[in-house]
Amino acid sequence: MNPRPPLRTAVLGFGLSGRVFHTPLIAADPAYSLDAIVTGNPERAAQASVAHPDARILPDADALWARAADFDVVVIGTPPATHAALALAAIGHGLHVVVDKPFATSTPEARGVLDAAAAAGVVLSVFQNRRWDADFLTVSRLVADGSLGEVLTFESRFERWKPAGLRDWKDTAGIAGGGGVLFDLGTHVIDQALALFGPAAEVHGQTRRVSGGPSDADEDAFVSIRHTSGVWSHLSTGLHVAVPAPRFRVLGSRAGYEVWGLDGQEAALDGGASPSDPGYGQVPREQWGRLGVPGSLDPVPAETGDYPEFYRGFAAAVHGDGPVPVDPADALATLDVIEQVHRGHRG
Repeated sequence: MNPRPPLRTAVLGFGLSGRVFHTPLIAADPAYSLDAIVTGNPERAAQASVAHPDARILPDADALWARAADFDVVVIGTPPATHAALALAAIGHGLHVVVDKPFATSTPEARGVLDAAAAAGVVLSVFQNRRWDADFLTVSRLVADGSLGEVLTFESRFERWKPAGLRDWKDTAGIAGGGGVLFDLGTHVIDQALALFGPAAEVHGQTRRVSGGPSDADEDAFVSIRHTSGVWSHLSTGLHVAVPAPRFRVLGSRAGYEVWGLDGQEAALDGGASPSDPGYGQVPREQWGRLGVPGSLDPVPAETGDYPEFYRGFAAAVHGDGPVPVDPADALATLDVIEQVHRGHRG
């Protein structure tokens, strides 16, 4: 049987998302060819040319659409306010689409993209890479194998010490444009909670802005979810966290689990590592989490982090060999939680 030709792929945007996540993962996967990178920033264009010399550097989306027939897949790694329009344009050209998180800036926008993809018969997925963090994969394993007993409470934190607050569009775009920490880091922790424990039956939350200024983009956020499964999720994201807390703490009827720190894949990719490097995604023993009860907590071997699994799964879905790695309906559910929090209390 002849091997399938690689999926001809274009990446829109070469900021943190395009530079650190999408292009390295695509370039390392033989199921794809990285054929174009779109950026209008001269400095980023030069960086892209050096990092990926075989890719054509295009100045804007119009230049990409003019060559749409040369591609199979478009990856959208631009600011959130542009996601829906770019996704609809790609779908209109019959291209399969990966959209970075957050999927869109509102649930009506997201529904419009879902409907258009379904009508066009193209494959659509949302890049929720942190479903393949080593610590989250380990939590998922412990939940599935019963090590915790019945899970009662899930605590997840994605917190940073950045007292200067938000920068660039994440600040100036405001909530309406997908700015703020809840749309950014919050998208990860909400998606993980819903993926683990199912739909939200009840949502409460608080957000606040510390640094002032004209923008309404939130800098700290707390979300409480009561899932239809009965599990409570307590989720925290923020930029004003001078003292860290566990990344995850999961409390069950039989035992609890805690793990500190952050998955190392982003730092490795940002430092120039390739997903094909030996040891990629592996967690040193001293960073393993602990499982047990008071007075008896034992280290638990960590799963290996695996961001490349997203693109392996997406290629399989394009070829009709499996489901999309992240169902865009899941991203719609995450947006719904964010909207409920934003409609509620804002401090």
